[in-house]
Amino acid sequence: RSQKMVCANAAAMQWQIKSRQPLMAKRQHAFVRIAVLVAVALAVLVLDQASKEFMRSYLADGPREFIPGVLGLRLTENTGAAFSMGEGSQWLFVGIAVLVCMAVLIWVALDSSLSLSLVCSLGLVVGGGLANLIDRVCLGAVTDFFATEFIDFPIFNVADIAITCGVVLTLLLWWLQSEGSDSKKDSGGQRG
Repeated sequence: RSQKMVCANAAAMQWQIKSRQPLMAKRQHAFVRIAVLVAVALAVLVLDQASKEFMRSYLADGPREFIPGVLGLRLTENTGAAFSMGEGSQWLFVGIAVLVCMAVLIWVALDSSLSLSLVCSLGLVVGGGLANLIDRVCLGAVTDFFATEFIDFPIFNVADIAITCGVVLTLLLWWLQSEGSDSKKDSGGQRG
C-alpha cells in the first residue's frame, strides 16, 4: 500500500511539473524579450544623452560643419516632437511617450510570437522616446543638433533617428512576420 501511495504521489508530482513547464518556458521567453528590449533601449538612451551632452559644449560657440553640403551641427532646443514638429505641446508628448513605452513593454511581455529582431526595433523606439522624455522633463526641451544642408528639414538628434528607424523596422518586420505566417497557413494544407 505505501509503495502504491508513493508511486501515485510521484506520478502526481511529475504531472504538476510537466503541466508547469510550458508556463515556465513562456515566462523565460518573456524575460528574454524584455531583457533585449531594455538592453537596446538603454543603449539608445545612453548614446543619445552622451551625444547631447557633448554637443551642448562642442557647439556652445556656434554651428559647425560636419559633412560639408550634407549635414551640419547646429544646437537648438525643441519643445515639440520628433524633428521639431508640434512645438509647445511638450507635456502632451510626455504623456504620449509614457503610454507608448508602457504599451510596448506590455506587448513584448505578453506576445510570445514576437521575434527578437522585432523586439530590437521596438527597443529603438522605446530608447529614443525615453531619451527625449528625459530632456523634456529635466530641461524643459529636447536638445537637437543634426541639421541637413541639402534640403530644408527640421533639426534632429540621435533619439529621433532611433525612433524613426525603430518605427520603420517594426512595421517592416511585423509585415514580413505576418506574411510568413500567412504563407505557412496557405501552404500548410497542400502537399505535393
